[in-house]
Parts: sequence; C-alpha cells; structure tokens
Amino acid sequence: MFNLTTLVRPNILNLEPYSSARDEFSGTEGIFLDANENPYGNLNRYPDPFQKQLKQKLSEIKSVATENIFLGNGSDEIIDLCFRIFCEPGKDKALTFVPTYGMYEVSAAINNVELVTVNLDKTFQINMSEALPLLTDASLKLVFICSPNNPTANSIDAVEAIIQNFKGIVVVDEAYIDFSDRESLSQKIAQYPNLIVLQTLSKAWGLAAARVGMAFTNAAIVSFLNKVKPPYNISAPNQIAALATLEKTDEYDRQKETLLNERVIMIQQLRQLDYVRKIYPSDTNFILIEVTNADAVYNALTAQNIIIRNRNKVVKNCLRITIGRPHENAVLLTALQNIQP
Repeated sequence: MFNLTTLVRPNILNLEPYSSARDEFSGTEGIFLDANENPYGNLNRYPDPFQKQLKQKLSEIKSVATENIFLGNGSDEIIDLCFRIFCEPGKDKALTFVPTYGMYEVSAAINNVELVTVNLDKTFQINMSEALPLLTDASLKLVFICSPNNPTANSIDAVEAIIQNFKGIVVVDEAYIDFSDRESLSQKIAQYPNLIVLQTLSKAWGLAAARVGMAFTNAAIVSFLNKVKPPYNISAPNQIAALATLEKTDEYDRQKETLLNERVIMIQQLRQLDYVRKIYPSDTNFILIEVTNADAVYNALTAQNIIIRNRNKVVKNCLRITIGRPHENAVLLTALQNIQP
C-alpha cells in the first residue's frame, strides 16, 4: 500500500505554510486594504496564489480535475520542489536515465541530493535489468524520466514498469508530449498514486517566456507542493498571457500541424546529406542527428548566424535541431547542403 507520508521529509510534514492575504480572502470585488499593496497602478495587486482561473481552463483542455493540478514557475520550479519535499539533503537519492534534461542534475546538486544515473541503451531506452535493482534502495526517493526525452527526442517505453516497481515518487517529464502520438500519463494519476506528470506551456503553446509549468498528480501531493512553493510563484501578467493563449486552440492546432509537417520535411532533407550518419526517431519539436563532425557543422552554421544545439559532449557527434518556421528551416537546410565538414 502506497503511503505518501513516509516519503515526505518530516520538516515538510510539520511545516506551517505562509498564509498570504489572498489565502484569507479570495474574492475579486471590494475595497482591498489587506495586503499592503499600493492602491495605484495597473500591476499593483498580488496575483491569485493558486491560479484558479488558469487551472480551470487547463482542466478543460487536459481532462484533469483542478484539485489534481499544480502550477509552477516553469517545470524547473516543480522539479526543485520535488527534491525539497521528498529528499533529505546529504541522505536521500534520486535516479534518472542519461542522456536527459540537465536540470535534474542541477536541482539535485543545489539540494545536496545524490543523483544516480543509468545510461540509456543504444536505442535510448531504459535497460530494465540495470534499473530494477536500483529501485529497491531504501534511500532512493525520486525517479525522473523525461518522455519524450531531451535531447534524444524519443519516447521511453518502460515508464509504467518503473512506476509499478518503485515505492517512491516517479516524475515523468512530458514537456514534449503535445508533439507525440502517445497518450499522456496524466490520465493515469488515479491509477498510480506515486506518479507526478510534468507538462509545460513553453513548447507547443509557445509561451516559453511566461514560465508556466504544470504538474498533474494526486491531491495529497498537490497539497505539499502548495505548502512549499513561494506564495505568488506565477505573476499576474503570465497568468493572463496563459489564459489568453489557451483560448486560441485553433491557432495551437494549426501551428502544431505546421511543426509536425516541417519535421517530416526536415528529416527527408537531412537524409540526403552524406555527412549525416543517423537521424534518431522524434516525438518532439526537434530532431537529434549524428554527423561525422558535429563541432565543424555547428561552427559552420554559427558563422552564418544559424544557431542549433551542439550536443557532442552529451551524445558523441550529435546535433539537436529545433523545428522552426518554414522559411527558417529552408535557410538551415540550404546552409547544411553547402557545408563540407
């Protein structure tokens, strides 16, 4: 039987969270003299600390109840909160599978938590024979799985097997799920009480500057995330921007369709280049390719003010290409065709 309280740090269990003025009165009408705000200006009032309107809209779009939604200042804040809630510094451990998103390692280091890493296999999948023995370690409290994965672009097959075989918390980072044909695990949070699913408005919704990350999980975990977060972690302008963008579902659908079509074109054209050794499968808005000399290709592109990501130090001789607007992709492909690395 899953028991959340055995995983939460004792000081967090006993924490009395900060109570803001907007916790005590959440109405929108009245003379507000409770929060020591300046009565003048357009941005003079504190934002809703629990983003109720935004959560309601997300609930409709994502088919997840509002009580199962937590919003963070980007997914990065939620990653950090998970370490702070579940891992005793200098004592507990977390696990992830590499290569993957670098913030798991950074947040672990900031929180003084040992991060155990296991290499993905040649197809960038989890080797369960290596992973399963690690899941029995009593000091292991968190597992982070990015799926679809960054920088490898593929979806991870063994995610549910990890969830089922681990008594701690599994954080599945679905930042790129909108570009995949796979069903989001956010629809299985009732089935798995130890599951936290992360998503973001930064990618498919085009709101990277607004910093709005989402966690879908059971209400008890949401309550601990709310306990530990800063009181006003998402600004009013960013909440407003997110709500406005979420109303434009037709635009979202058109842009996503364009990006997916451009991804197909990009892959077809990259296959024509002699120095491209491999194009990895992509469930994301980017493509990972292996070339004969990643540094040379990267430097040749930057000399033309075309910026892609050199992942040579993470995956040997690999480059990560984000799918841009059609004319940007055309310029990139022309440049790549003229490079002789």
